[in-house]
Amino acid sequence: MDKREWTLADKRWLIAVVAFTILTLLAVYAIPNDSYLIVFRYIFGFIFISFIPGYCLVQLLFAKNGKVDVIEKLVLSVALSFSIASLVGLFLGLTAIGINLTSVTVSLTAVVLLLSLFALAVSHKR
Repeated sequence: MDKREWTLADKRWLIAVVAFTILTLLAVYAIPNDSYLIVFRYIFGFIFISFIPGYCLVQLLFAKNGKVDVIEKLVLSVALSFSIASLVGLFLGLTAIGINLTSVTVSLTAVVLLLSLFALAVSHKR
């Protein structure tokens, strides 16, 4: 098996996803409810729920061949993100954990980071 070196191009999307996840967590937990900066909390939260999980899954599914157009990747990312968020909500609703801000945030963050790491590992193997 031929091992290749990690390049910045391999890690660029992962760095962006992790940085956006950290920014979202900061916006959710650091901005109080009565602040005028709550708009950033809504914007980061909406993008985090509606795009990031699906994008990580698309990166994982198409890591080997990578022959997906940008528009296809965008549409798949949004559709899969809502599916992943719905499944996380269903799972949390059926368990004793329940659905609240902390459980949803932690669960989606874990899903995003796991999918990202799996996608990076699969793309590195090709």
